[in-house]
Amino acid sequence: MSRPPPPSAAPAASVNERSSVVTAAGAPGFQISARPWPRVPLLNVWADDLTQAQLLDRLDAEGGLVFTINPDHLYHLQNHAAFTAAYRQADFITVDSHYVFSALRWQGHGVQEKITGSDLVPAYCRRHASNPNVRIFLLGAMPGVAERARQRLNATAGRELVVGAHGPSMRFVDDDAEIASVLAMIRDCGATTLMVGLGAPKQEIWLARYRHQMPGVKVLMGVGATIDYEAGEVKRAPVWMRRLGLEWAYRVISEPRRYGMRYLRNARFLWWMAQARAGQYQDPFPQAAPAPRPGDPR
Repeated sequence: MSRPPPPSAAPAASVNERSSVVTAAGAPGFQISARPWPRVPLLNVWADDLTQAQLLDRLDAEGGLVFTINPDHLYHLQNHAAFTAAYRQADFITVDSHYVFSALRWQGHGVQEKITGSDLVPAYCRRHASNPNVRIFLLGAMPGVAERARQRLNATAGRELVVGAHGPSMRFVDDDAEIASVLAMIRDCGATTLMVGLGAPKQEIWLARYRHQMPGVKVLMGVGATIDYEAGEVKRAPVWMRRLGLEWAYRVISEPRRYGMRYLRNARFLWWMAQARAGQYQDPFPQAAPAPRPGDPR
């Protein structure tokens, strides 16, 4: 069911199985595909209004491609047509940010729950620790890190839950030979779930471009730095900071050169959300085409 906005907000709508609407800006060309659950317009994409438990149930039932949206992704979505096209191929988009979660509520059509990649991955692994039909491949992080994450996750599960891991080279997404080798590794190990931590926008574009070359993989996730967390390479913020929405501050303090300018740049999403609330936001890529398939010009 659609949720009426508060009187001061611009008209907004969620999308359910009986309807399909354009994004909050009303830009021609892009429509949010209808699903059996509500979908909330979020600038030029959307957020799926599911709890983590509901998402896990859906992934078990039908599989799909999962992206976890945050202010950095929203920045790239306003500046990168290929990233936007890839994002629109997602089957599920979760809100991976306290500030995006709060901004949606401020607009009057929020989602039930914030679901971060770093929470979703361990929850998924716990859920399938004893399920032999689920076999995970980790792709991302620096060489050796994904393998350490594999070992730690398998030790926790008590079995070979993660059946393969690869830390790619810096040129991976442009190296056709390495891509072909990795695709062969994923197929040969019998993985049914692929977790990719290459960072945005690389991981989303890569997953959208190559998902159909991995027919045995039913669940695909863009997980960012989660592989580093699971390997013990990088520490997450304390739980109390996460609950207060201050994980970004912990990252800036821990790695100021890496995150300082990024978070300053990403604060622009607040302006775009204000435009959307006022009905003034304009999608820069209303006609963004699907991500190119292998063999297409890049």
